[in-house]
Amino acid sequence: MRLTAVEIEPQLVELLRERFRSSLGVDIVEGDATGLEFPDERFSGAASFTMLHHVPTPELQDRLFAEVARVLRPGGVFAVGDSPATPEREVAHVGDTYIPVDPATVAPRLRNAGFARAEVGIGRRSRPPGQRSARANPDRVEYGFADSAIAGSAALAPRGELGCTGERA
Repeated sequence: MRLTAVEIEPQLVELLRERFRSSLGVDIVEGDATGLEFPDERFSGAASFTMLHHVPTPELQDRLFAEVARVLRPGGVFAVGDSPATPEREVAHVGDTYIPVDPATVAPRLRNAGFARAEVGIGRRSRPPGQRSARANPDRVEYGFADSAIAGSAALAPRGELGCTGERA
């Protein structure tokens, strides 16, 4: 199994390359997810966690969705987790890009980008801040389905997390 991570910030690319230097099958690529430099149908799955709200416009978010759809094989899965808008999150992003994704718009946006199926849900954290777990939890949205297995863990926002999945046609 291989993991390819795309990071737009050169400093983070170097940090990640150093961190995963001894990990077999991990490639860290400097790039922009709105213009991926991979061939069509390259990947069996893709994931994005707590990143979409940093994409500067809804149009660029849609371009990111379309690029992910392009590089996924048929039946491939795109798993996404992000936080819905709150005044507290907006304050936490002062001086940073903060374009929250409206959960009501995600499924049609994914379908418009080329995903055959899109599901969206909002879950609440059921464990204390800072505690992580990759185990299934009925009070938390879990992502992943279809032909690919995606496993991961991310610290969740205190007031819930937007979760969505899309399956490429």
